[in-house]
Amino acid sequence: MKKLMDRTKTVALAVVVACAVFLAYSLPALAQDVPVVNVVEIQGLQRIEEGSVRAKITHGPGEPLSSEKVTADIQEIYKMGYFDDVRVEVEPFEGGVRLIYIVREKPVIMRVEFQGNKKLDDEKLKDRLTITSGSIADTALIQSNADLLTRFYSSKGFALAEVVSVVRRVSDSQAVLTYQISEGPKVKIKKIEIVGNKALSKGKIKGVMKTGKWRFWSFLFKEGYYEKGSMDADVKRIKDLYFDNGYIQAAVTEPEIEISKDKKRMTIVIRVSEGEQFNLSSIDITGNTVFTEAELREKLTSEPGTVFSKGKLEKDIVEFTDTYGEKGYAAVAVLPDIVPEEATRQVKVTLRINEGDIYSVGEISISGNHKTRDKVIRREVRLNEGDTFDGKLLKRSYQRITNMDFFEEVKLVPRLKHREKEVDIDIAVKEKKTGSISLGVGYSSQDKTVGMIEFNQANFRGAGQNVKVKAELGSVANYYSLSFTDPWFLDRPVAFSTSLYNTEREYADYSRKSLGFSVGLGKEFKEYWRANITYSLEEADITEVDATASAVIREQEGKRLTSSISPSVSRDTMDNFIDPHTGSRNSASLVYAGLGGENMFLKFKINSDWFFPVSERTTLVFRGQYGHATGLQDRKVPLYEMFYVGGINSIRGLGFGEAGPRDDTGEVIGGLNMLVFNTEYIFPLSDSLRLKGVVFFDTGAAYDGKIDKMRYSTGGGVRWLSPMGPIRLEWGRNLDPLPGESKSRWEFAIGAFF
Repeated sequence: MKKLMDRTKTVALAVVVACAVFLAYSLPALAQDVPVVNVVEIQGLQRIEEGSVRAKITHGPGEPLSSEKVTADIQEIYKMGYFDDVRVEVEPFEGGVRLIYIVREKPVIMRVEFQGNKKLDDEKLKDRLTITSGSIADTALIQSNADLLTRFYSSKGFALAEVVSVVRRVSDSQAVLTYQISEGPKVKIKKIEIVGNKALSKGKIKGVMKTGKWRFWSFLFKEGYYEKGSMDADVKRIKDLYFDNGYIQAAVTEPEIEISKDKKRMTIVIRVSEGEQFNLSSIDITGNTVFTEAELREKLTSEPGTVFSKGKLEKDIVEFTDTYGEKGYAAVAVLPDIVPEEATRQVKVTLRINEGDIYSVGEISISGNHKTRDKVIRREVRLNEGDTFDGKLLKRSYQRITNMDFFEEVKLVPRLKHREKEVDIDIAVKEKKTGSISLGVGYSSQDKTVGMIEFNQANFRGAGQNVKVKAELGSVANYYSLSFTDPWFLDRPVAFSTSLYNTEREYADYSRKSLGFSVGLGKEFKEYWRANITYSLEEADITEVDATASAVIREQEGKRLTSSISPSVSRDTMDNFIDPHTGSRNSASLVYAGLGGENMFLKFKINSDWFFPVSERTTLVFRGQYGHATGLQDRKVPLYEMFYVGGINSIRGLGFGEAGPRDDTGEVIGGLNMLVFNTEYIFPLSDSLRLKGVVFFDTGAAYDGKIDKMRYSTGGGVRWLSPMGPIRLEWGRNLDPLPGESKSRWEFAIGAFF
């Protein structure tokens, strides 16, 4: 294309010059002067507006004919991307000349075809294209889409795939675009070799990479294949790893790819040059007037005398920026000057702060919400128009909108208007399906075979309300429920919830049926704090008591009514409601049963969950639970209100209630007290599938009076953030099994991770 343009320009210029010479000798009136352009015309346009082309022409009527201007005009018209050919003709006209730009438009693509694709169908390929029927056959656009297809094939493991574009004209104005594809075989990564490393181990380097070699389970995660974009990101991660460990001169080469003879396997070779390790000698701060140097130094994680870390320095810059942002300095700039001293292998850092001015919040705009009402999103924003800008509240607004779980994607972008000293906030969301019908069949040693059907509308009427209908039908238990929640009842910042449920369950020595109703109100009284109060009314009927059942069970036979009120308070700073990485969740609740009915008791429970990021992608979790129950007015706590420890939500590897008291027949009966601790390490398995692994250690017990024996278990599993919701599959090993207990158990659950 470039050669065609150059040749056309040369011909056009020759024509202009020849015509000028001809006119100079043929027109006596112009013999001593350059011809004057009287008219500028454009010919050959069919679809493109003449005004668009004329805007690119600088040569105007009344000007002397200029070959330089004509050449520049041709270049500008070509740059529009709409034309195959541009040329110029000059002819005499009314004592001067007529300057005619003659263009030939590129054809319009009438359809896009694929040839040679077998592994990936046409629809999948079309979804990747930005060129469609009706597009102009622009060479650059066609080639960029060929590159998109090549990268898409590469991401699917076809590293040798080749894509060639062919444009076939079917008329002067139409063409068919065909992408001819040679897929080749899938190439698995056999080995990744790191060469040149001494200071950092191969394992540590590979630990920061997302690209990994193919293993027998890789087909589940669609991993173990080379993808250039992912590999480029891995090269940057390796560089950052070295920079974080003081090797500021480290270099990482482009990966070398070696394909096996059968073209089914590859070896990736990454060469590193480490250089010397540098320490941080000093860190200075200049330009600060809003905060004292001492106040800012409290924010620093970089310490003189330690190994220089680019990652720590970047965190310090972000911390400074956030600190200023909380005071309204939205345009603050923190610029690092990094001066290495080769002889001493020291790095001197100066953080230069350009504070700027205080900004206020301008317009807050919301887009992409076709179903969700504006007010549902806007009420989660912690800033109002006209407020002093606060970067911390901006981040919190993003967290709150994301935690609604109504959107696949949330973008919250501040736009600075320097003249007005305002920050406009653009909120763009991509909605996801919030209504679902789930069908499933499961099995556990506790519940045996269970069939489940659930209808859930998490954003009912686009008002943020939740409606759920659920039924579980099993061989030992049946459960039916209907619930409704409105987080802003009557458009006020008060949550309203209500539910109706019916359960039936068979135990070893008895059966229990219950019908219940609840209604509750809740309110946030600080940014991270919430208080709730719930009233519940439940009638439970214990029947079919075995003749050999203990006295504890027999004395609770029959129908009993529980009328209770439950206040609770919680503080939640988790960064993500579904998959937290940092923050904590703490709650305390009390159940007082005694507002009528036969059952009278007091039940207290505390939960505390803490999430600590070990790295960018891994999380350490500490969790504790404590509970206490006591009967009132000489009445006992019902069996179904006791604490049962053991199972997927307490101590994995033990059965339901096994970590607690039993009656004289060996049946678990729960305890009046409960204490449980869990430690988890969560790490990614597949980012594309949102699949994670977990290893854990659990300990705890339910007990009456003093703790008789703490129980222990350990194990691991996988967690999947599936379209149906979080799914857990975990295996726990009972570290001290008692007679009759299994040594290990598999646990399965759909719903919240804990």
